[in-house]
Order: sequence, then structure tokens, then C-alpha cells
Amino acid sequence: MKSLKIKGGIPLKGEICIQGSKNGVLPILAASLLGEGPVVLENCPVIGDVKDTLQIMKKLGCTVWREGDVVSVDASSVREFVIEKEEAVRIRSSVLFLGALLGKIKKAVLPQPGGCAIGMRPIDLHLESLRQLGAVIEEENEGSWKENPNQDQRETQVSAQTGMLTADGTHMHGAHIRLRFPSVGATENIILAAVMLPGETIVEQAAREPEIDQLCEFLNLRGAKIKREKDLIRIKGGTVPGPVRYRMKADRIVTGTYLLAAAASRGTVMIRNFPQELDALLYLLEKMGGDIYQEEQKLLFSMPHRAHAPAFVETAPYPGFPTDLQSPLMAVLAGADGAGVIKENVFENRFRTAGQLVRMGAQIEIDGSCARVTGCKLCSNTVKAPDLRGGAALALAALQADGVSTITGMEYVERGYEDLARDLRMLGAQVWEER
Repeated sequence: MKSLKIKGGIPLKGEICIQGSKNGVLPILAASLLGEGPVVLENCPVIGDVKDTLQIMKKLGCTVWREGDVVSVDASSVREFVIEKEEAVRIRSSVLFLGALLGKIKKAVLPQPGGCAIGMRPIDLHLESLRQLGAVIEEENEGSWKENPNQDQRETQVSAQTGMLTADGTHMHGAHIRLRFPSVGATENIILAAVMLPGETIVEQAAREPEIDQLCEFLNLRGAKIKREKDLIRIKGGTVPGPVRYRMKADRIVTGTYLLAAAASRGTVMIRNFPQELDALLYLLEKMGGDIYQEEQKLLFSMPHRAHAPAFVETAPYPGFPTDLQSPLMAVLAGADGAGVIKENVFENRFRTAGQLVRMGAQIEIDGSCARVTGCKLCSNTVKAPDLRGGAALALAALQADGVSTITGMEYVERGYEDLARDLRMLGAQVWEER
């Protein structure tokens, strides 16, 4: 297990350029299956989730080439439509191949997807929507999808016999779909399945996350006809996407993590390629006492003193405060002045990081979907990364703790961060890795 050692008490200071978006590139890689001609992606993040996704694509028959942060995909020879269990359980976004394969070859077989153990995350909205498009989907209920709280070193907890999904898209067509919840994944799956279908597909209450707009932009550059009208998306089907060269935008969650790291350490950080989609976080950071200066794509953030805890923060779909930054925010509040309440409205198990923060002296009380955090002086300890964002949060706690902290299980963090240790060192932190 890879571990990270961090010496606390050193304010971060410096400039950084943010990696490409994890949540943006995964659906775009799935969309690379569609249409004809090669797809070249620039600024593609070098992370575990991309590696696992490319492995799935190779097994489906894609020709994949990678050099640094440039990835080239040619899906012209794809004929396979079965995704193996051992591939799917490693990554949540494997579910996006359901829509992509139905759009590509009208067939798909895959197990329930994996990912971080942050909640049940059912895919009922995905299946319900694809059925409205005319897909025939059979669910094989061989086992149950559940997490095991006694195995916190595992991000994916799945029964030995995971139910398989078998989908047929022979008679698919455009449809008018109204989502019961603005699910990011369901919205992406609808787009992937519908872009080549005859007729028009309308998605009401579609997710508004920037990553959805990146997917639409990518497909439109390939010739698709997709238009957003606030929370409604119109897809005029029947087009065959062509070749494209596309540059991924900066990862807004990684950006938010490093801004919160500056807040935790009372530091100053310049983001050279600020992604512009973090208004909820910037508003909160100013309330906490931070100073923000923005110019074109650059953003300078400084927290000259100990952060002030906001009274109440709740997570919500975009443009609300992102659930992926809830754990890093909790780490900042653990060492802030005053007390605040965080309400988690998206995933029921996002508070898994709290127990590890308590090992570092944090004062956190959990009551259902709310966590009350009272700021105090944190102390160094050895803690375990419970999931992707939780591991990053523990690094932020270590930055403000007395002494040297050790965070184990950092290979989980590598699923979404190219090199957390490298980036923190660039900002002046004393960080080193061990195995």
C-alpha cells in the first residue's frame, strides 16, 4: 500500500497548472466509441480511472495510443460488446459504456459498475431512461450491490456474484425523457445512446454540471447536433460523429482541492488555468476570510489567517457546492476557528472521512446527513484513505497538523489526482512517498 508523509505547519505558496478533468474525460472516452475516424484528446489526465477506462476500450477492440497527456483512440474495429466483471468493478464510469455500446453496435453486456464506497449509487435512472429510448434491458440478479463497512481499505465492495445487465438497442428511437433527479451519469448515458438515433431526444431536468457541457461540445465538434437550454438538452439524432482533436479543460475538483489546501495551511496559491466553474466554492472561501483576485484564466487565492468556519454548508448538484469537495472542506473546518455544519445531500456515505479526521484530533459529530465540525488544533497520526476524495482531505488535514502525518492507501487517490505529492511539493509543502 502506498503511503504519503506530510509535515504540517508550513503555509503553501506558489503557482500551479491543473491537470485535465477526470469527470470530464471519462464520458468523452466512452463517446470516442461512437462514429468514425480517430479521436485525439489533449491534456488527458494521467490517473488510475483513465488507465482502467482505456483498458476496457482496448478489450472492446479500440486501438489506443498514449504519450504523456495525449491519448488517441480509433474505435473503427470495435465489435465486442461484453465488459468483463473484473474490469467494471474497478471503476464507476464503466456504466457509461452501456449507452455508448448501444449507440455504437446496439448491444451491451456489463455488470454493475464499481467505484468509491461513498453510497449505493443505483443506476435505476440510467436503465429507466435507456428503456424510454427503446432499449430492452434484462437484469440478472445474481447478487446484491453493497459496500462492506468493515473493509475500509477497499473502495469497491461487491458480492462475489454480481448481477449482469444485458441490453439490446435494435429498436431504439428518440424520446422525451424527464429525469426524476438531475443525475450526471444518467444524462451522459442518454446523450451517448441518443446522438446517433433517428429522431429527436429531449432530456428535461438534465444535469447541469460543466462536464456534461464538455461532452456536448466534444460531440458537436464531431458533427452532432446537441443544444442545452438551461436544464433541458435537445439531441437531434441521426448524425455519425467524425474525427476530432479536443483539449480537456482543467479539473475543477482538483482545483478546489488545492484552493482548500491553501485555506487549510494559511497559504497563497496561484491557479494558472482556473476552470471558472467554482462559484459556490469561491463564495464560501470569501466567507471564510480568504482573499480572491481573478484575471482571465488565472486566480490568486490567499488565506492570511486561520479560516473562519461557515455556519452551514450543504452539497447539491451543480451549481451548488460539489459533493466531491465535501471531504476536503471538512478537513479545513476541522482546523478552523469556530464551528459549522455540513449537510450531505448527494451521497449517504460521504462522511467516511470523519472517523480518520477524529484520529487526528478533529471534533466531529455525525447526525444522519449532517456533520457538526468544531475547529481545533489537529495532531499528526497515521490514517487511512477511505476513498478518492477522502484521501485528499486527509492530506489537507496533515498540512495543518503538528508533526508528521502518514496517510496510507494513497493508490486510491491516484484514481483522480495525477500526483498529489508532486503538486503539494510545488506549492512548498514537505511531502514524501513511501511503500
